[in-house]
Amino acid sequence: MADTILYDYWRSSASYRLRIALNLAAIPYRAVPVDLVKGEHRAPEHLARNPQGLVPVLDIDGLQLTQSLAILDYLDQTRNLGLVPADPAERARVQALAQAIAIDIHPVCNLKVARHATELSGGAEGMPGDWMRHFIRPGLQAFEVMLGGFEQSPYCCGDTPGLADICLMPQIYNARRWEVDISDMPRLLSVETACNANPAFAAAHPDRHAPAG
Repeated sequence: MADTILYDYWRSSASYRLRIALNLAAIPYRAVPVDLVKGEHRAPEHLARNPQGLVPVLDIDGLQLTQSLAILDYLDQTRNLGLVPADPAERARVQALAQAIAIDIHPVCNLKVARHATELSGGAEGMPGDWMRHFIRPGLQAFEVMLGGFEQSPYCCGDTPGLADICLMPQIYNARRWEVDISDMPRLLSVETACNANPAFAAAHPDRHAPAG
């Protein structure tokens, strides 16, 4: 049995990021589902792991880590994944790409936020889809422009998958789930094609981790 344990939810963007990274690092792990729809993230046993009541939580190397970007940084530094360049200027540019999704788009499209927005709207017709599309498309349009500063050969920033790719693919999954039009984003779509062909990304896809039935 794997010593590494990932507490995740199959559709969680942040959990999806970690599944990709663990696959890239060839780290065997045991997945323990935390069903956000059923409220299992609010259970005392999960709050003991993460007082924020969020996923993912990663048990690795005798540590219990939270926050996907922090965990990705830990895996990058301890497993030499090369997720960001060594050069400080290039590192900042790549981190900006990743954070444009993980910090700017993802939080406002979080399940908890979207549910609250739907409640405040009185369950208005089209919610929460309208909410999701309102934020996801402009965010990805900006990401597409930012990608213009890099050569997609074939990944966001070069010939190996990195932090930006790990953050991008879960957001593309959400975009397609909520029927966001991304057909006019050729750089982004090119990266998607490359990532879909990478076994580490393919094995992390939510469809591979959906609960049975």
